[in-house]
Amino acid sequence: MARKALKFASWTSMALGASGVYLYSNKYLDPSDFGAVRVGRAVATTAVISYDYLTSLRSVPYGSEEYLHLRSEVHLRSARRLCELCCANRGTFIKVGQHLGALDHVLPVEYTSTLKVLHSQAPQSSMEEVRQVIREDLGKEIHDLFLSFDDTPLGAASLAQVHKAVLHDGQTVAVKIQHPKVQAQSSKDILLMEVLVLAVKQLFPEFEFMWLVDEAKKNLPLELDFLNEGRNAEKVAQMLKHFDFLKVPRIYWELSTKRVLLMEFVEGGQVNDRDYMERNKIDVNQDSEIRSNAATYLPQISQLLSHVPRQMLLIFKTNDLLRSIEVTLGTRASASSFLSMSRCCIRALAEHKKKNTHSFLRRTQISVSEAFNLWQINLHELMLRVKGLRLASWVSTLICWLMPVSH
Repeated sequence: MARKALKFASWTSMALGASGVYLYSNKYLDPSDFGAVRVGRAVATTAVISYDYLTSLRSVPYGSEEYLHLRSEVHLRSARRLCELCCANRGTFIKVGQHLGALDHVLPVEYTSTLKVLHSQAPQSSMEEVRQVIREDLGKEIHDLFLSFDDTPLGAASLAQVHKAVLHDGQTVAVKIQHPKVQAQSSKDILLMEVLVLAVKQLFPEFEFMWLVDEAKKNLPLELDFLNEGRNAEKVAQMLKHFDFLKVPRIYWELSTKRVLLMEFVEGGQVNDRDYMERNKIDVNQDSEIRSNAATYLPQISQLLSHVPRQMLLIFKTNDLLRSIEVTLGTRASASSFLSMSRCCIRALAEHKKKNTHSFLRRTQISVSEAFNLWQINLHELMLRVKGLRLASWVSTLICWLMPVSH
């Protein structure tokens, strides 16, 4: 009897093992998707990073040159470990890692420079997984819906990837498909991050990143709902319809779900691609129309930003983005973009406040405050110009004084 039981257990183990190998080899099963593996990896990485900070800097005088050097090394080691964790756990972890990589004004440069690579290391779903999502959400196979469907995605991000396809009526479309496991894992990943951040907060009281988890909890469900993205696309198209050079793709609602978004396929280029601008005869300096009309759509943006806890950080990041684009395109290198953006924000916020009040006195106060703030910006711009002219005059005088007089 014992021999039969042992034989049965052996055959069962072999069958389970063979099934596991088959599922893994066909990418139906990935150890990274197991909750225990993901949790264990995240906990271990957090513990190693915390231990590194606690031990490496403990015996070094705070603020000394040695302390700053060692801290930079710890930052770099920790950033690499965090990046490896994001790549291993994928999905929500990559999304949060990408956000961290963009926080230049908050995180040390060792973190931002290391985590920026996550923008180009997003996971890619297999065609079997793509077919599975389309089958589950649209109830049909790919060949029933499309005349052709490119197996290679145009691009892959942390939550989804985009394929080019042709409908049976000949229309070329872009199909955005969510990675199949992100939806189920996202809520668990956010809860895990919240627990780990609270634990790190106990060790390092100055660690203030709970706001990032709160933002992820609030925004991630919206990002995972492609129907919400489609509605936002239509709102943006309506808001910016007066810009002839801007094209927002049309949404095919009959073939869109929370995990599949079908859009009109539109050829285009990145905003900082100078070669694309020159090939298509787009004047990279022609932005006066955007600046003059920005106040018409900024109130809606400002309304959303009123719920975000770091508005000033966002302004700095926007300024950085403008400067980055200007440097890449080789246009201007001045404070004009930041000043123009500040004026637009003041006008938009004032207009938004006026719409929400019926008091004539209150509207007058808002108008006076708006005029005063704009006057301050104009005065600041004038002072910058005067300083620039004065500096140019001093430099010119110095050069004339240094140059020898010819006879």
